[in-house]
Amino acid sequence: MRFVSRWQLVGALVGWSLFAAAQDTRVVTEPRVPAICVTLPAQLSGGNDSLPDTDRSKYDTARIQDAIDRCPAGNAVELRPEGAHNAFLTAPLVLKSGVTLLVDVGVTLWGSRNPRDYDRRPGSCGVVDHIGSGCNPVVAAVDAPGSGVMGGGVIDGRGGEKMLGQKESWWELSERAMHESSDNLNQAKKAKHNCPRIVEVEKSDGFTLYGITLRNSPSIHAMVRHTDGFTARGVKVDAPRHAIDADGIDPGGSTNVTITHCYIRSGDDNVAIVAGADASATHMTIAHNHFYTGHGMSIGSETVGGVSAIRVEDLSIDGADNGIRIKSDVSGGGWVHDVSYEDVCIRRVDHPLVMNPFYSKTATGGNIPVFQDIRLKNVRISSGERVTLFGFDVQHPLKIAFDGVWVEGVRPDRIQAAHALITVGPGEVNLALKGDDVRIQKISGRKAEAPSCKNAFEPYPDGPVVPALRTLPPAVHKP
Repeated sequence: MRFVSRWQLVGALVGWSLFAAAQDTRVVTEPRVPAICVTLPAQLSGGNDSLPDTDRSKYDTARIQDAIDRCPAGNAVELRPEGAHNAFLTAPLVLKSGVTLLVDVGVTLWGSRNPRDYDRRPGSCGVVDHIGSGCNPVVAAVDAPGSGVMGGGVIDGRGGEKMLGQKESWWELSERAMHESSDNLNQAKKAKHNCPRIVEVEKSDGFTLYGITLRNSPSIHAMVRHTDGFTARGVKVDAPRHAIDADGIDPGGSTNVTITHCYIRSGDDNVAIVAGADASATHMTIAHNHFYTGHGMSIGSETVGGVSAIRVEDLSIDGADNGIRIKSDVSGGGWVHDVSYEDVCIRRVDHPLVMNPFYSKTATGGNIPVFQDIRLKNVRISSGERVTLFGFDVQHPLKIAFDGVWVEGVRPDRIQAAHALITVGPGEVNLALKGDDVRIQKISGRKAEAPSCKNAFEPYPDGPVVPALRTLPPAVHKP
């Protein structure tokens, strides 16, 4: 017998009873690691936070990609430690249908620091321009249903390290683009950074992230688009507060999404649900998660395709800039409705509750954001600087319901509301709700206090979230 990073199925349905009433329409169970088709031993050694510069050209890309290409659907390619060797270095990898990349406990898969490795077009990555989208991700799944990334190891995008041949890191490049954009009011000419994501999923139904740590992405850690069926369970996202645009997990234009038992700290949105003009975002469950630094649980800014049937349950947000946030503007607004937040605890957050259809002050266009049928139940906010509850105008009001919502530490004059129809009750609500074109409807019934949140907050975990399992060795081909 040998010890590898495989996962238990014990209690697969435990803790999932909420999902029966939630909005991912699938029957979601805890993922399982497939059988191993190929095991690749590590040949490099690195500390937890760095790979020696002497190894910057010792790529493992070819042997990993070859193993993926030869692996039958329904199997996994395993990256495992070998003695003192615990690291792999890669340029972009492409998953194929039904194949999982398994990164074992103790292994770090490091992304290349060379922008040329990621170019979608000649010279397009690692630069600021007005086009954007110039980089391939570290791991791509395009038209690859049933694929996934699993394991108790780490994929590190090295966003804070200097790019090879350049004087700035990926995050410094993003910061430069942000400052150049703020000086230009013309949307079409705004500067855009070109930095790679760690995981990018496109048209890959049934994709799974399980147990993996995604760390220091140059851009979004995991982006999902045009996919029916996406599960992220036991995932850690780890990036510092200053990591610009380093969102955690962003499901966009997709349906049947479950994000659960994840721990996310980042420099931007912890989770952001977006919907472009080509697809709606619907039937999503975000439950039993813990967020730390970042920009909170967000919907938007792009909602033009429509966002609906979203359930956020059992969430703690601790130390983020924003808490519950729906953001959009006329450049990419749309209808956001049937969204509920239940059993949410928020502390040390400056903007704990934000409904803002004027996200960009310089936005132009005719896509009016409309936020309606937004429901908060059993939500406690223990501190904050400002609460924002804005509808777009009299014809497009915010329609929101509060049932057991308790806010402490926010001064009454910092609770801003306008063009809103607000339903209150039956649970106790202490918000001082008033403003231009604000109408209050009270619902009587049995009152209950918001949750105490005494045991809601957990420290960010040191190791993998999903425990390792001792297993019998599969039949392994060692190239």
